[in-house]
Amino acid sequence: MKPDTLRFNLNGTWIEETNLPPTTTLLRYLRDVRGLVGTKEGCAEGDCGACSVAIVERGQDGRPEYRAVNSCLVLLPMVQGKHVVTVEALKGDDYHPAQHAMAKALGSQCGYCTPGIVMTLFEATYRDDLKEPWQLDDQLAGNLCRCTGYRPIRDAAKAVAGTCPGDRFAAALPGSAPGSIAFHHETSATLFATPTTFDELWALLDEHPDARFVVGGTDLSLEITKKFQVPPKLVSLEGLRELRTLREGPTLSLGSAVTLSELEAFTRARLPSVHRMVRYFAARQVKHRGTVGGNLCTASPIGDLAPVLLSLGATGVLRSRAGDRRVPLDQFFTGYRKTALQPKELLVAVELPAPSPTARAAAYKVSKRRELDISAVSAGFFVETDARNVVTTARLGYGGMAATPKRAPHAEQALTGQPWTEATLEVAVKALATDFTPMSDHRGSAAYRSLVAGNLLRGFFLETRATPQPTLAPRHVATVMTDEEVRHG
Repeated sequence: MKPDTLRFNLNGTWIEETNLPPTTTLLRYLRDVRGLVGTKEGCAEGDCGACSVAIVERGQDGRPEYRAVNSCLVLLPMVQGKHVVTVEALKGDDYHPAQHAMAKALGSQCGYCTPGIVMTLFEATYRDDLKEPWQLDDQLAGNLCRCTGYRPIRDAAKAVAGTCPGDRFAAALPGSAPGSIAFHHETSATLFATPTTFDELWALLDEHPDARFVVGGTDLSLEITKKFQVPPKLVSLEGLRELRTLREGPTLSLGSAVTLSELEAFTRARLPSVHRMVRYFAARQVKHRGTVGGNLCTASPIGDLAPVLLSLGATGVLRSRAGDRRVPLDQFFTGYRKTALQPKELLVAVELPAPSPTARAAAYKVSKRRELDISAVSAGFFVETDARNVVTTARLGYGGMAATPKRAPHAEQALTGQPWTEATLEVAVKALATDFTPMSDHRGSAAYRSLVAGNLLRGFFLETRATPQPTLAPRHVATVMTDEEVRHG
């Protein structure tokens, strides 16, 4: 097979394509080339879920698993060597359990959104980790068009989630593990390459130093679908397996290409504050493609991972042909949408010390919508005290308060060496005015952001009195929970 040949399995049939632009989205390919119009286009930016399909990916345990994704954000080379399932494949001799459940619950009206919802339920059918009610909400959060209402669709999800039937899709799964995703398409002016070794990567960067990195595409693909701009040179890092690694020990290592859904599962017991942030980071379809490194390297001032990782004392591992170097995350962001990365250098992993069980740590996200929204203000807090209740370490990370995700040095200084009391906390809250001069925009005024920043710190003090590292209650109704909600969460 030529290196620029796309080969993937679509609904049980292997197909090859050689003449398509590699920046064609999977959604447009399904509809325009294959005539599979059950996959709908709604928002074209990963918000509505109408374009959801399932892709077989290899999990952290090595087993293949179905994952619902937004096909509008997936570029064709991203499915190289993989199995793709669309709603058309579900109808065999009988309808799929997800389709039966939707029909029985009367979960469809006009039907436009239904195929995407069914494919989200398709993933849920074969998940073996749906143990709690909130997980059903999380599974469906990315399907916003619900013309029949939330209850009947949730009823359908409850009926099929985790049932894992022994059907043809379950039987096919063990043999559907992704193959090689190596790909190289190049013309005189364009490039899309997926190297599978670092030597291949360095050679590519030597020849194309101006190429941009891409992995999940949940941010970059919007340039194609919304701005109608096609990046001329892209190098995908998805083929470098080392970047998909999660390691635990005294130091935790998060590979830069680890997806947010993998990070969510990994941190649930190990890093509750990170898990809190990732839980409402985005919809599951987006979390299946978005990555740790992608969120950090865009250097967005409202990127949700940065504040909590700043609070945990994270360090970025940066690699070039010359070797690795480590940069503390509070030095990684150098300006608006700028990082400490040098030309031909990439973020390989994020390392952070495993927090002491007695340390206080939590993260918060304030947005107009609970799921699938951009933060107005986000924060990650970490405080350690000694036996006398005196603060020995304080790291306060904020997003949405400056041109970059940023720590609050004056507020941290006001806490360090002082007793962990409400009086000390109020001094730190006042110091935030020295640390930040936020801007006003459509998400919130400067005055609102300043007020919220202080109130989150107050809430952190109150919330961590009962549990040093609180988790989210299954059905919390506020960013900061009461003591009772924490105890019964």
